[in-house]
Amino acid sequence: MITSTSNPKVKRLVNLRKKRKARDEEQVFLAEGLRMCREAPARLLREVYISEDFLRRERKAVDELLRGKEVRAEVLSEHVFAYAADTKTPQGILCVVSRRKPSEADKIRELCGGEAGKSPLILVLDNLQDPGNVGTIVRTAEAAGATGILMSGDCVDIYNPKTVRSTMGSIYRMPFRYADDLPYAVQRLKDMGVRIYAAHLEGRGDYDAENYTGGTAFLIGNEGNGLREEVAALADCRVRIPMEGQVESLNAAVAAAALMFEAGRQRRAAKRRCMSGASIVK
Repeated sequence: MITSTSNPKVKRLVNLRKKRKARDEEQVFLAEGLRMCREAPARLLREVYISEDFLRRERKAVDELLRGKEVRAEVLSEHVFAYAADTKTPQGILCVVSRRKPSEADKIRELCGGEAGKSPLILVLDNLQDPGNVGTIVRTAEAAGATGILMSGDCVDIYNPKTVRSTMGSIYRMPFRYADDLPYAVQRLKDMGVRIYAAHLEGRGDYDAENYTGGTAFLIGNEGNGLREEVAALADCRVRIPMEGQVESLNAAVAAAALMFEAGRQRRAAKRRCMSGASIVK
């Protein structure tokens, strides 16, 4: 059991937690909590750390987590685990997870649904800076049936521990990519037949009046400044979310959720109509 915060392994964990550069160099990220460790794909799970108390309380859960895997758990004293963890009241378990490594050729194709034959439904995030917002968007995107998330290079690090925690496991399943040149990447989507919609205060039409059953991408701007004009200019259509009272704008994650679930609703309705038509033909 590790009982000192000066231990090299503990120092490395703290470095990975605090510094994006360290995470990028090792191509890993940290995930805290039993659920996040359980949902980590076995091929990506590299290391597991548990507190002494967690092992005493949850030995069965630890055994189940590690069963059939080459990874073994490293036990830390309560003080040391609290020092390494990102949360104020840690659950007592965290893991080091390798990042997925798609090829360059797959980057945009994967966001569009790959070979699944599904119409693309993509969130494009322009300079979002709040880890909670980005994590919530990743989680909501999976729930709404989105096919991928595209982010500008200056967005918050998706592997920030707070972002990872906010995804509630969706980070393992939701395709996402960073683009150093976001306008170029958005133009590539347009060239592939994806229609671009900007959630914008200057939108002339309500968001639920558009048709999102075909290839669709929603542009979501920075929490304080909205979309940069060079990004917004690429939109085929600017839409607005009607609001009552004196509210001027919505939280980025809330706006993204409204748009994604409307697209999902339309697609489910279209699928039902198609299935109903097929049954009539039969």
